[in-house]
Amino acid sequence: MTPPRARTWGRRGHTPVVRVRGRSRRRISVAALCCYKPGEKSRMIYRPRFHHPLKGARKSFAWTDYRDLAVRAHIQLGGPVVLVWNNLNTHLAAGMKQYAAEHDWLTVFQLPSYAPDLNPVEGFWSLLRRGPMANTAFTDADHLTRTLRRGLRHIQLQSPLIEGCLAGTGLSLAPPTPP
Repeated sequence: MTPPRARTWGRRGHTPVVRVRGRSRRRISVAALCCYKPGEKSRMIYRPRFHHPLKGARKSFAWTDYRDLAVRAHIQLGGPVVLVWNNLNTHLAAGMKQYAAEHDWLTVFQLPSYAPDLNPVEGFWSLLRRGPMANTAFTDADHLTRTLRRGLRHIQLQSPLIEGCLAGTGLSLAPPTPP
């Protein structure tokens, strides 16, 4: 719940300070998919996960959570899904690879090692950090959750923002034409 920092105006000689109460042991993770199809509105599908502060409990998404997100996307979009993923260890898990191999509606491509500039979802996180979550001291996990959901919903309803995240990568949906 430590707030993201952004630049702001302040009186000369007086640095603006955002007071934050003690750290919380609660943790929230979010996974998102950018959905692009030529001739249709771009979409974003996301899923938050609320982690419990139990000793030994998982503090991030498991490969089964990503599998479930891909299944939801398949159901919502009503067609085959092509996932282009970064090299997060849960994306590379043997269970996920086996699941993709067993289902013909799911195709997975891996981005090169450490290539955030090719990942459109990084644009979402940037929009969230610079927008509704910037310079905000969250009072509790519920305040953080509400702000996060409101920000993601705003992006989700703005198809041009989603398309802008793809344009920011320099990638396109149309294959290059041969010379």
